[in-house]
Amino acid sequence: MPHPPGQTPNQSDPALPSLDDLRRRIDSLDESIVRLLNERASLVVDVGRVKRATGAPIYAPAREQAVLRRVTQANAGPLPGKTIEAVYREIMSGSFALEHPLRIGFLGPAGSYSHQAAVKQFGSSVSFEDMHEIAGVFTEVRRGHCHYGLAPIENSIGGGIVETLNAFMASKGEISICAEVLLEVHHALLANCEPRDVRKIYSKPEVFSQCRQWLATQFPKAELVPTPSSSRAVQIARAESDADASCGAAAIASTLAGQLYFMDVLFERIEDDPNNITRFVVIGKQHADPTGKDKTSIMFNTPDKPGALVSVLRVFDSAGINLSHIDKRPSGRVNWSYTFFIDALGHRNDPVMAAAIQEASTHCSELTVLGSYPVAARVL
Repeated sequence: MPHPPGQTPNQSDPALPSLDDLRRRIDSLDESIVRLLNERASLVVDVGRVKRATGAPIYAPAREQAVLRRVTQANAGPLPGKTIEAVYREIMSGSFALEHPLRIGFLGPAGSYSHQAAVKQFGSSVSFEDMHEIAGVFTEVRRGHCHYGLAPIENSIGGGIVETLNAFMASKGEISICAEVLLEVHHALLANCEPRDVRKIYSKPEVFSQCRQWLATQFPKAELVPTPSSSRAVQIARAESDADASCGAAAIASTLAGQLYFMDVLFERIEDDPNNITRFVVIGKQHADPTGKDKTSIMFNTPDKPGALVSVLRVFDSAGINLSHIDKRPSGRVNWSYTFFIDALGHRNDPVMAAAIQEASTHCSELTVLGSYPVAARVL
């Protein structure tokens, strides 16, 4: 017996609303939402006109954080806050395109974790440019060929990302960090052969370190071959497999990279720590305004004398400033001489922070503020 229009086979309760009626109401709301979005977009066009006239930056991390905080606080459900944030990030991405088309440099190819972080941060309405190397991201931002760049700086398992720290040392303060992005990272072993046939595995060195225990247990005899990025590793493994099906080439990368380059997923979530998070920084030539919840990244060198590093750190301790991260790299100038990187909670414009930076610089042979920027609100 046929069911009445708008009633599903299981809908026998006459008190339940009609499915067709619910869909009509949703359609009406969709029309209102689109109308309101375009009203908002008209204001965005005016904002872009004002920014171009005054020279204000198109991307304003402090304003972005304020908008996301306001809309998530206004959310009474049932949609989760994460969904509201994702919707508004995409709305803001479209706003960038209306104000002034943005070019974002990243370490590619497409499907890399840097690519994923860039899309989650800036949405899909901006232009993404594969710079092939992290150093290239810095170079193109410095030259003005890209408005902003995104680079990994720290992983919760492997620590600091060497190429990014080196790029900051080479940039000599011409680049500023204006935002940070936290991305939950899950690795997969990709190959177009059986697991028992895998003899060579490609990936970024930091990825190998994040999967060290799993690799030692599952593939102790496999050759680990470093590549500039995880997605590039997939391209290489795929090309070798196409040329010789018996070569046993595999890659560690994201499942997205496997889909993009047609490599099968042999094993998912092979990272040693399931809470594997990579911190990325957005770099540009602008300084981010204070938000009240900020972080300042500083790079410095100390003179070769006892207690030099302690003297610098003691300044921030005495000022009551929390240091959330410290790293070092060989300075490249003199053997056993190092460049230190610290993250201090607070903005460079805060009087206490400004005074601490000024005093710390007296204990350094060189000190550069890499940027003050909003603390990432959540993991994407």
